[in-house]
This record gives sequence, structure tokens and C-alpha cells, in this order.
Amino acid sequence: MGAVKLLRIGGYGPGILTFGGDSDGRFGGEGELTRVAAPSFLAAHPTLPVLYAVGELERGWLTAFAVRDDGLAPLDERPSEGSSPCHVAVDPSGTLLAAANYGDGTAVLYRLDARGAFEGEPIVLRHEGSGPDPERQEGPHAHQAVFHDGVLHVSDLGTDEIRRYLPDGTPLEPCTLQPGTGPRHFAFAGGRLYVAGELDGTVTMIEEDGRRTIAPASRVPGVANAPSHLQLDGDHVYVANRGPDTVTVLSAADLAPVAEVSCGGAWPRHFAIDGDRLYVANQHSGTVTVLALSGGVPALTEESYAVESPACVLVGRRGE
Repeated sequence: MGAVKLLRIGGYGPGILTFGGDSDGRFGGEGELTRVAAPSFLAAHPTLPVLYAVGELERGWLTAFAVRDDGLAPLDERPSEGSSPCHVAVDPSGTLLAAANYGDGTAVLYRLDARGAFEGEPIVLRHEGSGPDPERQEGPHAHQAVFHDGVLHVSDLGTDEIRRYLPDGTPLEPCTLQPGTGPRHFAFAGGRLYVAGELDGTVTMIEEDGRRTIAPASRVPGVANAPSHLQLDGDHVYVANRGPDTVTVLSAADLAPVAEVSCGGAWPRHFAIDGDRLYVANQHSGTVTVLALSGGVPALTEESYAVESPACVLVGRRGE
């Protein structure tokens, strides 16, 4: 018998919902609720049975949970040092945690101890700047934190930058996007960087030598698009499109279109890929839908889970 899988869903409902499932990724039951305020993004520790959640509030919080056989137990909690934290990540060594605060653009770094709890004082990374969109880019808006090659990268929707920092908080030269891009989620593959532009509806691929390719994230005509999550898997780039309510597949080599399919719900805010299955958090329809992947192309299945205002999907295994 294969390992028992877990589907964890965060969002703007009453807390974190956990479904247990089989090794094929089929989940059942009503799910187990862990009550916590506005856990809009989740991250698992790379080696320890610890789960982290943001509390997307005006005064933001970060909570660490010990993962036990009987559910999630609070381990530690700290302020996010900013407003409306919307993303959290742990570096591959498991010793650093970073969070992005959308409200004021502040990012924060915490050291983690041997238990996965917060240790010492935070490193607070404040920022200034704006962009050409007067409503959405009046100031900095940090959206995602990613550790890559020993550097913390933070997308800033408000300033059209991927900010870069050393682990001690020393700022490095940022990667600047086309004005009005509104960078949201991004990913690395080899020497390439792929960025979803929430404001201009694009995907930007930046080569190691600086060359850039820009492609539309959706090709549905006449519908405004606000791309959300972007993820690399194999030779493909996957992007969730809010507005068209689709998932797009692009070639990782040149951003050529491969497929664009319905997400099965409304306002796909995030998704997770696990083997041959893709789980989409549809915020406005209150569903997590399951798409089957064949040759990298997703197709809707009949599987769907009712979850109040889901914003993040995380697939793990028992003990993670």
C-alpha cells in the first residue's frame, strides 16, 4: 500500500482544511479543520513535520504548526512585520523562512531552529517605489518569496521588480520588469526566470544572458486576465488565469502555447501539481477542482472539493 497523501487547503474561510487520501491522490471525507485566521498561503518545512501559514490580516501573523497523526498543533507564532502577508516560503536547508506582505510591500526573514520554530529577531526588508498603474502600483506590494541559489527573491507588484537579498538581508540589484507588468508569482528553471504579470496578463521569460520573451498568459478573447500562480513542471509552464478562469500550458523553451483549459471554477488563485494531477483553488466558486495531466496537458475530472474561499493548495504525505 502506498503512502497516505494529504491535501491541505488554506484561504479566507475559517481555517486550514486537511483531506486524507490514497497514494493515487484521491481524497475523501469532509476534511479536518484547523481554525486559524485568514491562512491564505501555506508552506511545508523541507525536512521536518512542520507546516507554516500566513495570517493575511492588517497586522499580519505567521504561524508554525507541528504536524501530528491527530492533526495540526500550534508550535510557534510571530508577527509578519507588515500588513496582509500573502506568501511564505522556507529555504531548502530548512533554516530560513521568508514571507511577503502585500499590504505595505515589506518582506521578512526569520531564522528557524532545530524544531522548525522561529528563532531570534526578524530581518525586516522594507521597500519604496511605485509603478504606472495609479490604483494598484501606488506603492510597493510584495507578493511572493522564493529562495534560489542562496538568494531570496521577492516579487513586487507595485514596483515591477523581482527584489533580491542575501540571507543576511543585504539587498542586491533587482530584476526589473516592463513597467505595468505587476509581477506576481514566478519560478526558476536552470538559468531562466519565468514571471506571471498580474496587471498586464503576460508571462515573461528572462534568459541567463538577459534576453526576454513575453507571451500572453491567456488567449481567451475579450476577457480581462489577472494571472495568479505560475509553476514549472517538466518542459511546461503552467499559469492560472483569473477572469478567463483557465489554466494555460506554455512551452518552457520559448513560451509557445500548448493548451488552455477550463479550471472548473471561478477565480483560480493557486494550484498544485502532484504527479499526473493538478489541484486548483478556485476562490470565488468555493471549490478545489482536480485536473488530470496527460502528456503535460490538463483535463477536468469529476473530482471537486467544496472549500470556503480557497486560496492555496498543498499536497503532502503523512508526516509532512
